[in-house]
Amino acid sequence: MEFWISWKSTGRSERETMNKYEVSEIKKLFTKERCCITRMAGCYVNAEKEKVLQFKEPFLSIPEEEMYKYLDIFRKAFSGAIGKNLLNLEFPLEQEMGDGTQKDLLILRDGELKDDDALEAFYDRVIGTWHHPENYLILLIHGAYDIPAKAADGFEMEDASDYVYNFILCCLCPVELSKAGLSYNAETNSFQDRIRDWIVGMPEQAFLFPAFNDRNTDLHSLLFYSKNTKEFCSEMIEQFLGCTQPLPAPQQKESFQSIIEDALGDECVYDTVLQIHDTLNEMIEEKSDDPEPLRLDKSDVRRLLERCGAPEENMEQFEQEYDSEIGAQETVMANHITDTKTFEVKTPEVTVKVQADCADIVETRMVDGVPCLVIPLTNEMIVNGIHVKQKVEQQAAE
Repeated sequence: MEFWISWKSTGRSERETMNKYEVSEIKKLFTKERCCITRMAGCYVNAEKEKVLQFKEPFLSIPEEEMYKYLDIFRKAFSGAIGKNLLNLEFPLEQEMGDGTQKDLLILRDGELKDDDALEAFYDRVIGTWHHPENYLILLIHGAYDIPAKAADGFEMEDASDYVYNFILCCLCPVELSKAGLSYNAETNSFQDRIRDWIVGMPEQAFLFPAFNDRNTDLHSLLFYSKNTKEFCSEMIEQFLGCTQPLPAPQQKESFQSIIEDALGDECVYDTVLQIHDTLNEMIEEKSDDPEPLRLDKSDVRRLLERCGAPEENMEQFEQEYDSEIGAQETVMANHITDTKTFEVKTPEVTVKVQADCADIVETRMVDGVPCLVIPLTNEMIVNGIHVKQKVEQQAAE
């Protein structure tokens, strides 16, 4: 089957987003052997938004046992899926001019976290926009990565490098009391109440600036991490970083479903929705080897609907719905708007789920004048965990 995807360019570069290989390359830097962190700074903030502790030191001067704990935190900021936990955010033009948000981040990066006034202003801005209800730690590092050149076969040539990628990484980590419990005291050979300590957790929000696009510095964008994939911190993204907040994955799916229902109208029938499901999954499978996730813009979604039977007279309504629900210039990720593992049919009384690649076994058919879902039975059937025998032919004969 032939698929059509339009890849948009804004004129800055052919590709403006970090792909999974570039994310992985940066993530691998946060080990003791490959560490390129020059300096770390931090600010401990209590529930009343007060700065309890501030620190700043060369990273390699930290005791080794502590260093491994910090590296675990930094690696976590690169976990999850692109477009779901990891968001490529681009600075609007106004934030790259004058005293825009990009300028403040450049001051921190270029000063390698040595400017106390810049750090103080950074902490104040975080405290003013990240509304965490309890204690938390603002962790900030500067790194300088000597980018190894790559041969045609993809092999890294460690001794051949033309560029240095200077970056900062900020992690916002909750600080919580450890759970109460009993512990064994070897000195007294007894069990006693365990001392509750304040423990630094894994980051809930983080960002890498600048982005590492095309294996080099991209000052126009950054990579944002969110532990919560259903709801992003809009104040951090829009006010602190000055970027446009993308739709979370669940909202992309809900918006797409609403657009489908409105655009198809009376043609929103079972076979048409099944065709949309199959077509999307085939498109995703065709692009499965690409390092970047498949994105669809408004024209791509329109062609998808037209191909699957949407009436031409409904296309104007589709355009309006897309602009309202998603945004005229925004894209949706294909794996967010369809389920590549499961196909689901739901009625008020029954929910039927089958593997996505077996969706065609579920049919709609008129039986004795009643519209029914029809699913062929195989030789194996389990009811409430019990393997049952099939006597369909015998019952039919009787």
